[in-house]
Amino acid sequence: SSIHTVDEAKKRGVELKYINTKDIENPEEYLISITSGERYNDVFVFAPVKEVVEQGDRILAKDGCLNFFAGPTDPKFSAMLNFYHVHYASTHIVGTSGGNTQDMIESLQMMEKNLINPAAMITHIGGLNSVVNTTLNLPKISGSKKLIYTNIEMELTAISDFKKKGKTDPLFTQLAKIVEKNNGLWSTEAEKHLLKNAKSI
Repeated sequence: SSIHTVDEAKKRGVELKYINTKDIENPEEYLISITSGERYNDVFVFAPVKEVVEQGDRILAKDGCLNFFAGPTDPKFSAMLNFYHVHYASTHIVGTSGGNTQDMIESLQMMEKNLINPAAMITHIGGLNSVVNTTLNLPKISGSKKLIYTNIEMELTAISDFKKKGKTDPLFTQLAKIVEKNNGLWSTEAEKHLLKNAKSI
């Protein structure tokens, strides 16, 4: 919610809501009420949990798509789906992002128009010396995309740790200030500062 803010979405004509259903007595009913009973055209499931998959299926609108974007480790993982709705309401399910070449072209065009910001996916920055360790331990490293600069020496560092590392390293002190004014995101300004001041290889 700090990266994709409600205010930023509003500027783009989108009503964005962040909802933690932990303390909601009937999450399914509440989520449907937000749509005035219309339900959802697209539901993304990011965890291989039977109950979550089934709940996602139940809040689909007519012709709604359930995107199961969560690779299960259990080869027997299963969940109940409403096939009445599959037949009569044309609900359907996919197991990937569903992106094709045209989608990639559209994404690039949206980036050019500043409609989406790919920097939101970047959580770690590192130099060439950090590649081997990062690759071998990738499943154990939290976060999203790791951006590696092949012409500098720098251990893989989470952007959220810049401020802490800045207490002993002036490079990170300035990087922390730059990303802080950019809503915590990596930026062209941060990149230029890094390449100018980091140890070259």
